[in-house]
Amino acid sequence: MRYVDFEPDFPTETISEGKAKVVVPKLKAYKKLPCDYAPSKAPVFYNPVMELNRDLAVLALQAHKKLTDHELRICEPLTASGLRGIRFAAEVEGLEKVVMGDINERAFKLAQHNTALNKLAGKVEVKNEEANYLLSSYSAPQKRFDCVDIDPFGSPVHFLDSAVRALRDGGLLAVTATDMAPLCGVHPRACIRKYGGKPLRTEYCHELAVRLVAGSMAAAAAKHDMGVRIVFAHQAEHYVRVYGTVKHGAKNADESLQNMGYVLHCFICFHRETIEGLYPLRINDKCGECGSKLNLGGPMWVGKLFDPHFCGLMKDDVSRRKLKLGKRIEKMLDLAEGEADAPLSYFVIDKLCEAMSLPVPSVKDVAQAVEREGFEACLTIFHTRGIKSNMPVSKMKEVVSILAGRTNNGQN
Repeated sequence: MRYVDFEPDFPTETISEGKAKVVVPKLKAYKKLPCDYAPSKAPVFYNPVMELNRDLAVLALQAHKKLTDHELRICEPLTASGLRGIRFAAEVEGLEKVVMGDINERAFKLAQHNTALNKLAGKVEVKNEEANYLLSSYSAPQKRFDCVDIDPFGSPVHFLDSAVRALRDGGLLAVTATDMAPLCGVHPRACIRKYGGKPLRTEYCHELAVRLVAGSMAAAAAKHDMGVRIVFAHQAEHYVRVYGTVKHGAKNADESLQNMGYVLHCFICFHRETIEGLYPLRINDKCGECGSKLNLGGPMWVGKLFDPHFCGLMKDDVSRRKLKLGKRIEKMLDLAEGEADAPLSYFVIDKLCEAMSLPVPSVKDVAQAVEREGFEACLTIFHTRGIKSNMPVSKMKEVVSILAGRTNNGQN
Protein backbone atom coordinates (compact mmCIF):
# COMPACT_ATOMS: atom_id res chain seq x y z
CA MET A 1 0.00 0.00 0.00
CA ARG A 2 1.45 3.34 -1.02
CA TYR A 3 1.18 6.41 1.20
CA VAL A 4 -2.43 7.53 0.71
CA ASP A 5 -3.06 11.19 -0.07
CA PHE A 6 -5.63 12.24 2.48
CA GLU A 7 -7.18 15.67 2.72
CA PRO A 8 -9.94 15.40 5.33
CA ASP A 9 -12.94 17.70 5.13
CA PHE A 10 -13.17 17.80 8.92
CA PRO A 11 -10.89 18.99 11.75
CA THR A 12 -8.18 16.46 12.70
CA GLU A 13 -5.18 16.07 14.96
CA THR A 14 -2.34 13.56 15.22
CA ILE A 15 -2.09 11.48 18.40
CA SER A 16 0.18 8.71 19.65
CA GLU A 17 -1.02 5.62 21.52
CA GLY A 18 1.11 2.57 22.19
CA LYS A 19 3.40 2.24 19.16
CA ALA A 20 0.88 3.85 16.82
CA LYS A 21 0.80 7.39 15.50
CA VAL A 22 -2.51 8.20 13.83
CA VAL A 23 -4.64 11.03 12.52
CA VAL A 24 -8.02 11.24 14.29
CA PRO A 25 -10.94 13.70 14.41
CA LYS A 26 -10.26 16.69 16.65
CA LEU A 27 -12.97 16.04 19.21
CA LYS A 28 -13.03 19.56 20.67
CA ALA A 29 -14.53 20.73 17.39
CA TYR A 30 -17.58 18.50 17.91
CA LYS A 31 -18.46 19.41 21.48
CA LYS A 32 -20.71 22.45 21.18
CA LEU A 33 -22.83 21.76 24.27
CA PRO A 34 -21.85 20.21 27.65
CA CYS A 35 -24.13 17.25 26.91
CA ASP A 36 -22.59 16.55 23.49
CA TYR A 37 -20.81 13.19 23.11
CA ALA A 38 -18.08 14.25 20.70
CA PRO A 39 -16.94 10.77 19.51
CA SER A 40 -20.36 10.00 18.06
CA LYS A 41 -20.71 13.45 16.45
CA ALA A 42 -17.40 13.27 14.60
CA PRO A 43 -17.55 11.99 10.99
CA VAL A 44 -15.17 9.16 11.98
CA PHE A 45 -15.58 7.60 15.40
CA TYR A 46 -12.66 7.97 17.84
CA ASN A 47 -12.79 7.65 21.63
CA PRO A 48 -9.60 8.33 23.65
CA VAL A 49 -11.25 6.84 26.75
CA MET A 50 -11.01 3.40 25.11
CA GLU A 51 -7.21 3.34 25.38
CA LEU A 52 -7.51 0.91 28.31
CA ASN A 53 -9.71 -1.34 26.16
CA ARG A 54 -7.16 -1.26 23.34
CA ASP A 55 -4.23 -1.90 25.73
CA LEU A 56 -5.94 -4.97 27.13
CA ALA A 57 -6.82 -6.16 23.63
CA VAL A 58 -3.13 -6.07 22.65
CA LEU A 59 -2.23 -8.05 25.79
CA ALA A 60 -5.01 -10.58 25.16
CA LEU A 61 -3.95 -11.15 21.56
CA GLN A 62 -0.34 -11.61 22.64
CA ALA A 63 -1.46 -14.11 25.29
CA HIS A 64 -3.50 -15.96 22.66
CA LYS A 65 -0.47 -16.06 20.36
CA LYS A 66 1.57 -17.72 23.12
CA LEU A 67 -1.03 -20.49 23.21
CA THR A 68 -0.95 -21.12 19.45
CA ASP A 69 1.71 -22.59 17.14
CA HIS A 70 1.26 -20.30 14.14
CA GLU A 71 1.14 -16.62 13.21
CA LEU A 72 -2.15 -14.87 13.85
CA ARG A 73 -4.64 -13.52 11.34
CA ILE A 74 -6.85 -10.86 12.90
CA CYS A 75 -10.02 -9.08 11.77
CA GLU A 76 -11.32 -5.76 13.07
CA PRO A 77 -14.44 -5.10 10.99
CA LEU A 78 -15.47 -1.82 12.71
CA THR A 79 -12.16 -0.02 12.47
CA ALA A 80 -13.07 3.71 12.22
CA SER A 81 -9.69 5.53 12.28
CA GLY A 82 -7.82 2.21 12.26
CA LEU A 83 -6.11 2.86 15.60
CA ARG A 84 -6.99 -0.49 17.16
CA GLY A 85 -5.96 -2.63 14.20
CA ILE A 86 -2.80 -0.59 13.64
CA ARG A 87 -1.81 -1.16 17.26
CA PHE A 88 -2.35 -4.90 16.76
CA ALA A 89 -0.10 -4.89 13.72
CA ALA A 90 2.58 -2.77 15.40
CA GLU A 91 2.58 -4.36 18.87
CA VAL A 92 1.50 -8.02 18.72
CA GLU A 93 4.43 -10.31 18.00
CA GLY A 94 3.87 -13.30 15.73
CA LEU A 95 1.15 -11.63 13.68
CA GLU A 96 0.70 -12.44 10.00
CA LYS A 97 -2.04 -10.06 8.92
CA VAL A 98 -4.73 -7.65 10.11
CA VAL A 99 -7.85 -7.11 8.01
CA MET A 100 -9.65 -3.90 8.93
CA GLY A 101 -12.92 -2.66 7.53
CA ASP A 102 -15.48 0.12 7.80
CA ILE A 103 -18.62 0.92 5.81
CA ASN A 104 -17.97 4.65 6.31
CA GLU A 105 -15.92 5.87 3.31
CA ARG A 106 -14.29 8.63 5.35
CA ALA A 107 -13.23 6.08 7.95
CA PHE A 108 -11.93 3.77 5.22
CA LYS A 109 -9.75 6.51 3.73
CA LEU A 110 -8.54 7.65 7.15
CA ALA A 111 -7.66 4.05 8.15
CA GLN A 112 -5.77 3.63 4.86
CA HIS A 113 -3.89 6.85 5.51
CA ASN A 114 -3.01 5.83 9.07
CA THR A 115 -1.86 2.39 7.93
CA ALA A 116 0.53 3.97 5.44
CA LEU A 117 1.61 6.56 8.01
CA ASN A 118 2.73 3.71 10.30
CA LYS A 119 4.42 1.84 7.42
CA LEU A 120 2.31 -1.26 7.94
CA ALA A 121 1.16 -1.88 4.38
CA GLY A 122 2.65 -5.38 4.44
CA LYS A 123 0.64 -6.43 7.48
CA VAL A 124 -2.62 -4.50 7.19
CA GLU A 125 -5.39 -4.63 4.60
CA VAL A 126 -8.20 -2.05 4.78
CA LYS A 127 -11.60 -2.66 3.19
CA ASN A 128 -14.56 -0.33 2.63
CA GLU A 129 -17.19 -2.95 3.51
CA GLU A 130 -20.04 -3.49 5.96
CA ALA A 131 -18.90 -5.50 8.97
CA ASN A 132 -21.14 -8.56 8.51
CA TYR A 133 -20.38 -8.69 4.79
CA LEU A 134 -16.66 -8.51 5.50
CA LEU A 135 -16.77 -11.24 8.14
CA SER A 136 -18.97 -13.50 6.02
CA SER A 137 -16.51 -13.29 3.13
CA TYR A 138 -13.96 -14.98 5.40
CA SER A 139 -16.23 -17.77 6.69
CA ALA A 140 -14.83 -20.50 4.44
CA PRO A 141 -12.61 -23.01 6.33
CA GLN A 142 -9.30 -21.94 4.77
CA LYS A 143 -9.95 -18.20 5.07
CA ARG A 144 -10.94 -17.83 8.73
CA PHE A 145 -9.24 -15.67 11.33
CA ASP A 146 -7.48 -16.53 14.58
CA CYS A 147 -9.01 -13.48 16.27
CA VAL A 148 -12.02 -11.28 15.61
CA ASP A 149 -12.40 -8.03 17.56
CA ILE A 150 -15.91 -6.54 17.68
CA ASP A 151 -15.83 -3.03 19.15
CA PRO A 152 -19.03 -1.20 18.12
CA PHE A 153 -20.74 1.95 19.31
CA GLY A 154 -23.67 0.26 21.07
CA SER A 155 -24.54 -3.43 21.06
CA PRO A 156 -22.34 -6.09 19.44
CA VAL A 157 -25.12 -8.63 18.93
CA HIS A 158 -25.71 -7.70 15.27
CA PHE A 159 -22.22 -9.01 14.44
CA LEU A 160 -21.88 -12.14 16.59
CA ASP A 161 -23.17 -14.70 14.07
CA SER A 162 -20.81 -13.45 11.36
CA ALA A 163 -17.94 -13.20 13.84
CA VAL A 164 -18.10 -16.80 15.07
CA ARG A 165 -18.43 -18.08 11.49
CA ALA A 166 -15.25 -16.21 10.59
CA LEU A 167 -13.22 -17.79 13.43
CA ARG A 168 -11.06 -20.85 12.99
CA ASP A 169 -11.18 -23.68 15.54
CA GLY A 170 -9.63 -22.37 18.76
CA GLY A 171 -9.93 -18.73 17.68
CA LEU A 172 -10.37 -15.79 20.05
CA LEU A 173 -13.49 -13.61 19.98
CA ALA A 174 -13.26 -10.20 21.69
CA VAL A 175 -16.52 -8.30 22.17
CA THR A 176 -17.31 -4.83 23.54
CA ALA A 177 -20.79 -3.66 24.53
CA THR A 178 -21.42 0.01 25.32
CA ASP A 179 -25.22 -0.15 25.74
CA MET A 180 -25.03 -0.30 29.52
CA ALA A 181 -28.53 1.01 30.21
CA PRO A 182 -30.23 -2.11 28.78
CA LEU A 183 -27.58 -4.49 30.19
CA CYS A 184 -27.83 -3.00 33.69
CA GLY A 185 -31.62 -3.15 33.83
CA VAL A 186 -32.63 0.44 33.04
CA HIS A 187 -34.25 -0.74 29.79
CA PRO A 188 -34.95 -4.45 30.39
CA ARG A 189 -37.05 -4.98 27.27
CA ALA A 190 -34.22 -3.77 25.06
CA CYS A 191 -31.87 -6.20 26.82
CA ILE A 192 -34.24 -9.12 26.32
CA ARG A 193 -34.62 -8.27 22.62
CA LYS A 194 -30.91 -7.94 21.98
CA TYR A 195 -29.25 -10.38 24.37
CA GLY A 196 -32.01 -12.92 24.97
CA GLY A 197 -31.83 -12.51 28.74
CA LYS A 198 -33.54 -10.42 31.43
CA PRO A 199 -31.23 -8.04 33.32
CA LEU A 200 -31.39 -7.15 37.01
CA ARG A 201 -30.87 -3.60 38.29
CA THR A 202 -28.70 -4.69 41.20
CA GLU A 203 -25.51 -3.39 42.82
CA TYR A 204 -23.60 -6.10 40.91
CA CYS A 205 -25.21 -5.25 37.55
CA HIS A 206 -21.83 -4.75 35.85
CA GLU A 207 -20.96 -8.41 36.34
CA LEU A 208 -24.42 -9.40 35.15
CA ALA A 209 -23.91 -7.21 32.06
CA VAL A 210 -20.73 -9.16 31.27
CA ARG A 211 -22.58 -12.42 31.78
CA LEU A 212 -25.43 -11.38 29.48
CA VAL A 213 -22.92 -10.52 26.74
CA ALA A 214 -21.03 -13.79 27.32
CA GLY A 215 -24.33 -15.67 27.15
CA SER A 216 -25.17 -14.09 23.80
CA MET A 217 -21.72 -15.09 22.52
CA ALA A 218 -22.29 -18.70 23.62
CA ALA A 219 -25.77 -18.76 22.05
CA ALA A 220 -24.49 -17.37 18.74
CA ALA A 221 -21.67 -19.92 18.63
CA ALA A 222 -23.95 -22.83 19.54
CA LYS A 223 -26.14 -22.16 16.49
CA HIS A 224 -23.13 -23.08 14.38
CA ASP A 225 -22.09 -26.09 16.48
CA MET A 226 -19.36 -24.21 18.32
CA GLY A 227 -18.62 -23.87 22.02
CA VAL A 228 -17.25 -20.83 23.84
CA ARG A 229 -14.90 -20.70 26.82
CA ILE A 230 -14.65 -17.28 28.48
CA VAL A 231 -11.05 -16.42 29.38
CA PHE A 232 -11.19 -12.77 30.49
CA ALA A 233 -13.71 -9.97 31.01
CA HIS A 234 -13.80 -6.51 32.53
CA GLN A 235 -15.90 -3.39 32.92
CA ALA A 236 -14.71 0.21 32.71
CA GLU A 237 -16.33 3.59 32.23
CA HIS A 238 -19.28 3.09 29.87
CA TYR A 239 -18.74 -0.45 28.58
CA VAL A 240 -18.13 -4.14 29.27
CA ARG A 241 -15.65 -6.32 27.41
CA VAL A 242 -15.59 -10.13 27.07
CA TYR A 243 -12.95 -12.45 25.57
CA GLY A 244 -13.76 -16.06 24.70
CA THR A 245 -12.14 -18.85 22.72
CA VAL A 246 -14.27 -20.75 20.23
CA LYS A 247 -14.08 -24.52 19.80
CA HIS A 248 -15.79 -26.22 16.87
CA GLY A 249 -18.06 -29.24 17.33
CA ALA A 250 -21.59 -29.95 18.53
CA LYS A 251 -20.27 -31.56 21.72
CA ASN A 252 -18.36 -28.38 22.55
CA ALA A 253 -21.49 -26.33 21.88
CA ASP A 254 -23.53 -28.53 24.25
CA GLU A 255 -20.88 -28.27 26.96
CA SER A 256 -20.74 -24.50 26.54
CA LEU A 257 -24.49 -24.14 26.98
CA GLN A 258 -24.23 -25.98 30.30
CA ASN A 259 -22.69 -22.74 31.59
CA MET A 260 -25.97 -20.90 30.99
CA GLY A 261 -28.40 -20.29 33.82
CA TYR A 262 -30.25 -17.76 35.95
CA VAL A 263 -29.69 -15.43 38.89
CA LEU A 264 -32.33 -14.94 41.57
CA HIS A 265 -32.10 -11.73 43.62
CA CYS A 266 -34.01 -10.39 46.61
CA PHE A 267 -34.28 -6.60 46.57
CA ILE A 268 -35.39 -6.59 50.21
CA CYS A 269 -32.50 -8.36 51.96
CA PHE A 270 -29.94 -8.61 49.08
CA HIS A 271 -29.90 -12.43 49.06
CA ARG A 272 -28.87 -13.88 45.71
CA GLU A 273 -28.55 -17.39 44.28
CA THR A 274 -27.62 -19.02 40.99
CA ILE A 275 -29.45 -21.71 39.03
CA GLU A 276 -27.45 -23.60 36.40
CA GLY A 277 -29.02 -24.82 33.18
CA LEU A 278 -31.22 -23.29 30.52
CA TYR A 279 -34.21 -25.38 31.54
CA PRO A 280 -34.25 -25.86 35.32
CA LEU A 281 -36.91 -28.23 36.60
CA ARG A 282 -38.06 -25.84 39.30
CA ILE A 283 -37.34 -22.23 40.28
CA ASN A 284 -38.15 -21.17 43.83
CA ASP A 285 -39.49 -17.63 43.75
CA LYS A 286 -39.32 -17.03 47.51
CA CYS A 287 -36.24 -15.74 49.28
CA GLY A 288 -34.69 -18.27 51.65
CA GLU A 289 -33.48 -15.45 53.92
CA CYS A 290 -36.54 -13.21 54.34
CA GLY A 291 -39.39 -14.89 52.46
CA SER A 292 -39.83 -12.04 49.97
CA LYS A 293 -40.33 -12.58 46.25
CA LEU A 294 -37.15 -13.30 44.30
CA ASN A 295 -36.51 -11.51 41.00
CA LEU A 296 -35.14 -13.59 38.15
CA GLY A 297 -32.43 -12.56 35.71
CA GLY A 298 -31.27 -14.49 32.67
CA PRO A 299 -30.67 -16.72 30.96
CA MET A 300 -27.04 -15.64 31.04
CA TRP A 301 -23.56 -17.10 31.36
CA VAL A 302 -23.13 -18.39 34.94
CA GLY A 303 -19.82 -20.20 34.34
CA LYS A 304 -16.30 -18.92 34.93
CA LEU A 305 -15.26 -15.56 33.52
CA PHE A 306 -11.50 -15.82 33.98
CA ASP A 307 -8.83 -18.33 32.97
CA PRO A 308 -5.98 -17.77 35.49
CA HIS A 309 -3.35 -18.98 33.01
CA PHE A 310 -4.58 -16.64 30.28
CA CYS A 311 -4.73 -13.71 32.73
CA GLY A 312 -1.23 -14.60 33.94
CA LEU A 313 0.12 -14.49 30.39
CA MET A 314 -1.44 -11.06 29.95
CA LYS A 315 0.03 -9.81 33.22
CA ASP A 316 3.52 -11.12 32.41
CA ASP A 317 3.48 -8.95 29.29
CA VAL A 318 2.49 -5.64 30.92
CA SER A 319 5.78 -4.39 32.40
CA ARG A 320 7.88 -4.83 29.27
CA ARG A 321 5.44 -2.80 27.18
CA LYS A 322 5.64 0.28 29.45
CA LEU A 323 1.99 1.12 28.94
CA LYS A 324 0.72 4.44 30.27
CA LEU A 325 -2.06 2.57 32.10
CA GLY A 326 0.21 -0.33 33.08
CA LYS A 327 -0.27 -0.12 36.86
CA ARG A 328 -4.05 -0.03 36.52
CA ILE A 329 -3.94 -3.00 34.16
CA GLU A 330 -1.71 -5.05 36.48
CA LYS A 331 -4.15 -4.44 39.34
CA MET A 332 -7.09 -5.49 37.15
CA LEU A 333 -5.35 -8.70 36.10
CA ASP A 334 -4.41 -9.49 39.71
CA LEU A 335 -8.08 -9.16 40.67
CA ALA A 336 -9.14 -11.31 37.72
CA GLU A 337 -6.77 -14.12 38.73
CA GLY A 338 -7.95 -13.86 42.34
CA GLU A 339 -11.64 -14.20 41.54
CA ALA A 340 -11.34 -16.92 38.89
CA ASP A 341 -13.04 -19.49 41.16
CA ALA A 342 -15.17 -17.06 43.19
CA PRO A 343 -18.98 -17.24 43.35
CA LEU A 344 -21.17 -15.29 40.97
CA SER A 345 -22.07 -11.73 42.13
CA TYR A 346 -20.54 -9.57 44.83
CA PHE A 347 -21.61 -7.63 47.91
CA VAL A 348 -21.12 -3.87 47.75
CA ILE A 349 -20.30 -2.90 51.32
CA ASP A 350 -21.59 0.66 50.93
CA LYS A 351 -24.97 -0.67 49.77
CA LEU A 352 -25.31 -2.96 52.78
CA CYS A 353 -24.35 -0.18 55.18
CA GLU A 354 -26.77 2.26 53.55
CA ALA A 355 -29.61 -0.23 54.01
CA MET A 356 -28.70 -0.70 57.68
CA SER A 357 -27.93 3.02 58.31
CA LEU A 358 -24.38 2.20 59.40
CA PRO A 359 -20.99 3.83 58.82
CA VAL A 360 -18.96 2.12 56.13
CA PRO A 361 -15.95 -0.02 57.20
CA SER A 362 -13.04 -0.66 54.86
CA VAL A 363 -13.47 -3.36 52.23
CA LYS A 364 -10.17 -4.93 53.29
CA ASP A 365 -11.37 -5.25 56.92
CA VAL A 366 -14.63 -6.87 55.80
CA ALA A 367 -12.81 -9.37 53.57
CA GLN A 368 -10.46 -10.36 56.41
CA ALA A 369 -13.37 -10.74 58.84
CA VAL A 370 -15.26 -12.94 56.36
CA GLU A 371 -12.22 -15.21 55.98
CA ARG A 372 -11.85 -15.47 59.77
CA GLU A 373 -15.40 -16.82 59.82
CA GLY A 374 -14.33 -19.61 57.46
CA PHE A 375 -15.86 -18.29 54.24
CA GLU A 376 -14.33 -17.28 50.91
CA ALA A 377 -13.63 -13.61 50.31
CA CYS A 378 -11.93 -11.76 47.48
CA LEU A 379 -12.07 -8.36 45.83
CA THR A 380 -13.52 -8.05 42.35
CA ILE A 381 -12.53 -6.48 39.05
CA PHE A 382 -16.08 -5.19 38.61
CA HIS A 383 -16.40 -2.85 41.62
CA THR A 384 -13.85 -1.14 43.85
CA ARG A 385 -16.11 -1.59 46.90
CA GLY A 386 -17.25 -5.13 46.10
CA ILE A 387 -16.47 -8.42 47.83
CA LYS A 388 -17.15 -11.84 46.37
CA SER A 389 -18.01 -14.42 48.98
CA ASN A 390 -20.01 -17.60 49.63
CA MET A 391 -21.13 -16.16 52.97
CA PRO A 392 -24.94 -15.88 53.33
CA VAL A 393 -26.19 -12.30 53.23
CA SER A 394 -27.54 -12.50 56.81
CA LYS A 395 -24.10 -13.45 58.10
CA MET A 396 -22.46 -10.80 55.89
CA LYS A 397 -24.69 -8.18 57.49
CA GLU A 398 -23.62 -9.36 60.95
CA VAL A 399 -19.94 -9.05 60.03
CA VAL A 400 -20.43 -5.61 58.51
CA SER A 401 -22.47 -4.45 61.52
CA ILE A 402 -19.74 -5.46 63.95
CA LEU A 403 -17.05 -3.72 61.93
CA ALA A 404 -19.25 -0.66 61.40
CA GLY A 405 -19.75 -0.46 65.15
CA ARG A 406 -15.99 -0.45 65.68
CA THR A 407 -15.62 2.20 62.99
CA ASN A 408 -18.25 4.34 64.71
CA ASN A 409 -16.37 3.98 68.02
CA GLY A 410 -13.09 4.93 66.41
CA GLN A 411 -11.53 1.49 66.86
CA ASN A 412 -9.28 -0.27 64.32
